[in-house]
Amino acid sequence: MKVTVKFFAALHDMTGRRALDLEVREGLTVAELHRDLCARFPRLADHSASLMYSVNAEYVPADYPLGDGDEVALIPPVSGGAHAH
Repeated sequence: MKVTVKFFAALHDMTGRRALDLEVREGLTVAELHRDLCARFPRLADHSASLMYSVNAEYVPADYPLGDGDEVALIPPVSGGAHAH
């Protein structure tokens, strides 16, 4: 089955890609996909503990099973938001 992975912020810089289409085995979980991506892009492992995952624009847990055609986003923590007074 095919999934599309989107990389945001620092993850885009680490992979040199904004998106990647992959053929994956049926029943693969988001965590397994992330593990496979870390093998391909080792610097991704530096952010493993703090990543959020979304599938088809919905936040999901790491054990979420992927389906054919899913769009997976790896989202690093976001900082900022404060403004000067």
